[in-house]
Amino acid sequence: MKEHLDSRLSVPARTTCSEVLNIQSGERVLIITNPVQEVLSISQALYLAAAEIGADPVMIVQPVKTQLDYADPSVLAALKSGPAVVCSISAEKIGKDPVGLKTPYRYEDREFDHIFDYLLNGTKSIRALWAPGIHEDMFCRTVGIDYTRLKRECAFISDLFNRAEGMKVRCKGGTDLYIGLRGREGEADDGNFSFPGSGGNLPAGESFASPELGSVSGTIVFRGSISLNRGDILIEEPITVQVEEGFVVSVAGGREAGLLEETIAAGESGAERLAAEGALPPGMGEVYRRNARSIGEIGIGLNPAARVTGNMLEDEKAYRTCHLAVGANYAEDAPALIHCDGLVLEPTIRFILPGGEEKLVMEDGVLNL
Repeated sequence: MKEHLDSRLSVPARTTCSEVLNIQSGERVLIITNPVQEVLSISQALYLAAAEIGADPVMIVQPVKTQLDYADPSVLAALKSGPAVVCSISAEKIGKDPVGLKTPYRYEDREFDHIFDYLLNGTKSIRALWAPGIHEDMFCRTVGIDYTRLKRECAFISDLFNRAEGMKVRCKGGTDLYIGLRGREGEADDGNFSFPGSGGNLPAGESFASPELGSVSGTIVFRGSISLNRGDILIEEPITVQVEEGFVVSVAGGREAGLLEETIAAGESGAERLAAEGALPPGMGEVYRRNARSIGEIGIGLNPAARVTGNMLEDEKAYRTCHLAVGANYAEDAPALIHCDGLVLEPTIRFILPGGEEKLVMEDGVLNL
């Protein structure tokens, strides 16, 4: 491994360690990565930047994992070893936790099917960032942003997610969707992962929420890009998705629509297979299978340096976009084996507040904060 920071990667690496994660001398930092040059170089830069601060970083390398693969046992053991900070810098995903899938981790009244989520959102004993699919150009271009501005914009949108009873998403491309938000909490991926229980993407830059269960109805027209079980792709022919009572009922379009259907089918059949193998708790196979068609997330991009390139880690942060996910949600009450983000370009978004007042926050892709 390099003994000194690459000059091009040093600035965003130091920004990540000092400003985003606020790593302190003596803290244990776990970096999980893959033997792929781009993510390995970024991981090495983070390792060296953390060491400069006086932290105790450890880097573990596992083969590339897709949405449906298990994490290596050594990775799961490292997560259980008590690090203060966890960085997942992966070519695709960190990998699923077979132990948590079979016997979920419990904290108070919540269940988690992955040790990472349990430590971050349950016991809140770690702070973390995850960057599936990051590459050097993205790292250098999108990390050094104005985090004060980002925090302000994320807080504004997250507050609306908290207060609103629902929202409408429409665009000239054909999207016309209602999303219920009663009882849901907005989350801010604002680059402030400095306290236990905080975490988000690198690059940061979105506010998002898990829709109220069974509430999403209408039409989604995905354009730009979409994430699938075998990776992210640019969309050449729009994908039209019909949603009723929170679940996808039809997918239409060209080649990319077929790939989304294949991914949903893989999420369904994977749940059936795990249930048959006894790898899921009794009765949960059907829950995971059905939620492969659930709408699990609505998010609004807020990173001014992000652009749509066919890499969802960055694409979903771009201004003038929102994204919706098919599959698992973040509220942990609609688990699935897949989570497929897709972009809606230049939407008009209105939050519906108690009493019926509508708050316009984006019109044809232009923020109105």
